[in-house]
Amino acid sequence: MKNYSIVRIGDEYVVRAGGNSVLKIASRRRAARLVTDAAELLSRPSRPPEAEPSLPGDPAIVPAPGIVPDSIVLSDPVGEPGKLP
Repeated sequence: MKNYSIVRIGDEYVVRAGGNSVLKIASRRRAARLVTDAAELLSRPSRPPEAEPSLPGDPAIVPAPGIVPDSIVLSDPVGEPGKLP
């Protein structure tokens, strides 16, 4: 973070980056430490994107190893399961 400042406003310190207030904290030392940590994280190369899930659907749902999902069964809430109108 090249363009940042730490300013005191009342009893708190505000970290400003590029003219925007991004953090409000009670300790100037803690603010300086967080700016240093953020600069270190920003200087690291980014990780490659994770592999796409092999199953269609919600990417947050990952089946356990060795488990094959059941086939989809459509059901009519009023009629018989598996029978379409």
